[in-house]
Amino acid sequence: MPDSWTSFFTAEVGATAALAGLVIVAISINLSRILAFPELPGRAAEAIAILMGALILSSLTLVPQSRVHLGIEVLAIAIAIWLMPIIVQMRTFDAMRATGKVPIGLRALLTQINTLPFVIAGIAITLDWPSGFYWLAAGVLLALIGAMLNTWVLLVEIMR
Repeated sequence: MPDSWTSFFTAEVGATAALAGLVIVAISINLSRILAFPELPGRAAEAIAILMGALILSSLTLVPQSRVHLGIEVLAIAIAIWLMPIIVQMRTFDAMRATGKVPIGLRALLTQINTLPFVIAGIAITLDWPSGFYWLAAGVLLALIGAMLNTWVLLVEIMR
């Protein structure tokens, strides 16, 4: 990894770890209320998974290794991070359809925006494209934004 990215990913490791801890505490505070809505446990899982993905991917950039190995690791983890919300949302959609609630199209779009930059980063880093670390940085920042939106729903919107 170019030395110019070390400070950014070091800061992001700390930020994502702290935010993941706060999200877990927030979920535990409202757990009974979250469990009362069929779509919210999945949303909580998505927030944690995307944050943990950003944490792991940021951490991997700090491990001394070749760019190709880093790219392959990023791509493998990125695919898992990308698939997890899809699976959760498919299950959630079934539960929401049974209760007559509105489809989750916007939520699905937002999680794709949060996770696809990681997949692109994995491909770009593996192929040694200069844009790879920019895609990874964008993915980390979008993951933080997405997790904050999910956390807002789990802490504030749930009380309305």
